[in-house]
Amino acid sequence: MKAMLCKAWGPPESLVLEEVPSKPLGPGQVRIAVHAAGVNFPDVLMIEGKYQFKPPFPFAPGAEVAGEITETAADVTTFAPGARVIAMVGSGGYADEAVANASSCMTIPPSMDFATAAGFSMTYGTSYFALVQRAAIQPGETLLVHGASGGVGTAAIDLGRNLGAKIIATGGSDDKLARLTRHYGVEHVINYRTEPNWKDNVKALTGGKGADVVYDAVGGDVLEASLRCINWNGRLLVIGFAAGEIPKVPANLVLLKNCSLVGVFWGAFTGREPETNRRNFETMFAWYEAGKLAPIVSQRFPLEQAKDAMHAIIAREVVGKCVITTGRG
Repeated sequence: MKAMLCKAWGPPESLVLEEVPSKPLGPGQVRIAVHAAGVNFPDVLMIEGKYQFKPPFPFAPGAEVAGEITETAADVTTFAPGARVIAMVGSGGYADEAVANASSCMTIPPSMDFATAAGFSMTYGTSYFALVQRAAIQPGETLLVHGASGGVGTAAIDLGRNLGAKIIATGGSDDKLARLTRHYGVEHVINYRTEPNWKDNVKALTGGKGADVVYDAVGGDVLEASLRCINWNGRLLVIGFAAGEIPKVPANLVLLKNCSLVGVFWGAFTGREPETNRRNFETMFAWYEAGKLAPIVSQRFPLEQAKDAMHAIIAREVVGKCVITTGRG
């Protein structure tokens, strides 16, 4: 099998493409012929040694894959060879073959292609969990999405509109925001670079009330500004810290707005509540089959150019998802 390997901590340039032996299957595992792998910012952190999970060297980065099962362990009864699946593998996705626990696999909807499937798990899984289980968002509520053109941001918009929310999207590029308007029909977009007082815009767009739910994958100064434009009983979802700074929260704002700061850790949720997570995906897959969801895969790179794919993520050139393809099929 071919794999893009990390042999020492470093930047994407340190990765090397090599032929390596196939991994043996353990109990409860399946072998997947990878058609596509999702590219995520944690992949960059992992090869730099900055992620909480540090696989032993050498390893291939890549946490999510889509492909066809070619082999199953003797005790696996839920899948058979030939099944089209999405799988969370932790690492090892940047390869033309991967081994996954059968329990982490889900059948790909018939109308979904492998590239779309490869970028679906983390972004849509996180966003559905955030909006439904953590925020309990209601039809007619206003959802403010920061980092709206990124993977989790576009997923939050796509799911939010299906949950009946009114969307306000923020970002740093007029071109990217315009694409969200064209693709999802987002009515209100705010470029925080050209409109630094964007919190005032949010208040104006909501009749002075503020957003009911804030989806914040940015962190830094954005979090405090969000608290200043959140509605009474609002829920601020802490998704991540793309800005690089973990903010300190003025607790008086939480008190005055009677609002909630809500943590969103999808990875831990999947382990603690696997059946709820599976039901979430059943709902989303049904929506996809019905034509209600429209994931964006804006860039695709062959496995040999995985380094370029990672640099596209680092440079924030991607709208929606970026995936690596292996040339199968």
